[in-house]
Amino acid sequence: MAANRGEIAIRIFRAANELGLRTVSIYADEDRFSIHRFKADEAYPLDKNKGPVGAYLDVEGIVALAKSKGVTLIHPGYGFLSENAAFARACAREGITFIGPSPELLESMGDKTAARHLAAQYHVPTLPGTEEPVTDPDQALLVARQIGFPLIIKAAFGGGGRGMRVVEKPGLLPALLAEAQAEADKAFGNSAVFLERYISRAKHIEVQILGDKHGNVVHLHERDCSVQRRYQKVVEIAPSVALDPKVRQELCDAAVKLAKGIGYDNAGTVEFLYDMDSREWFFIEMNPRIQVEHTVTEIVTGIDLVRSQILAALGEPLHGDEIGIPAQADIPCIGYAIQCRVTTEDPTKNFAPDYGRILNYRSAAGFGIRLDAASGDAGSVVTPYYDSMLVKITAMGRSFEIACQRMDRALREFRIRGVKTNIPFLENLIRDTTFRSGQAHTKLIDTQPS
Repeated sequence: MAANRGEIAIRIFRAANELGLRTVSIYADEDRFSIHRFKADEAYPLDKNKGPVGAYLDVEGIVALAKSKGVTLIHPGYGFLSENAAFARACAREGITFIGPSPELLESMGDKTAARHLAAQYHVPTLPGTEEPVTDPDQALLVARQIGFPLIIKAAFGGGGRGMRVVEKPGLLPALLAEAQAEADKAFGNSAVFLERYISRAKHIEVQILGDKHGNVVHLHERDCSVQRRYQKVVEIAPSVALDPKVRQELCDAAVKLAKGIGYDNAGTVEFLYDMDSREWFFIEMNPRIQVEHTVTEIVTGIDLVRSQILAALGEPLHGDEIGIPAQADIPCIGYAIQCRVTTEDPTKNFAPDYGRILNYRSAAGFGIRLDAASGDAGSVVTPYYDSMLVKITAMGRSFEIACQRMDRALREFRIRGVKTNIPFLENLIRDTTFRSGQAHTKLIDTQPS
């Protein structure tokens, strides 16, 4: 069962199908016409009284449904219940294998403040920030003055840019704290947030980790996720283009050391910020799940991450015949890959989400292009209930410049009518000289396109 929806559910079904596993889809009432429902061997509705998002957060309802249908494995995807330790425990209680790390690891790494403690234990540098989640505005202001401004508020139990706010000065803290808490609660079912020093010119680098139940851990190189809008990743690159090789090695070594230290046993991502001015790097969090941007890592390494997740959860060793991961020194990193997220947002209206029926849909294709989609056809309806991502485009090339050229071509090939998309914005971005030079940082696209 994919305890999720959309593109990632379809990705899970494809990997499971290749392994000869029967697949089960679940869907909220608002998703009854969604494509992921029809990509599985079986599909079952969730409790319509829970609402469009609540249905996918219903731990007991989903586990009970899985048990009644004879499900033996559950993959949580990303978002929703993917970092929920109670969900992993409920699966184990019913004898269902959870495709992800143990509930204990989900608790320690899903809680961003606890993860900072663990990183410090293994001598991995962390940004100055709160030791525990904050709730009270007065307490937050006290701690904020110690950290200094600007600072950033982050959700303690989730990612994907939800529950994040940059605070430039003390007077803005109470209102932004309340906003971040409300958004975190809605997205992750937990309003806990923490405060952290904000680096204005940073590269956001993440290292892909893969572990098994036998103590083996490897890294699959790094991704550069610096190009973000409203703290949501928009473009991802593997490997990072202009990162000092010494820093690259330090980050990968630190990620493996941390993952081995905590006994990590599935796919995960260790995230770092690299200060482009001071040339320091800091651990910021670990995501104990598959990520949206995993496609670029799959392209440059040739390793199917979702397939590897399923097999690792079944007890297969990383270096055995089934998963087939080579020794760390032999894991390839061939060429470059770029992923762009096409969303149904209107760049001319401050990226306001757009909804409605897709009247015409013609996608890109050709050498060096991979598409991961869930709503990509004429007649599909984009609803206001979920993330606005329509399709992920991944372009690859022997060099970063060739990958950029292919992405530019693919974006121009798309024809989507009926809803607005961010494709014009992405076209401008891919042609941007700062981006092409590899000097993109987290503030690069905090503006509307020209």
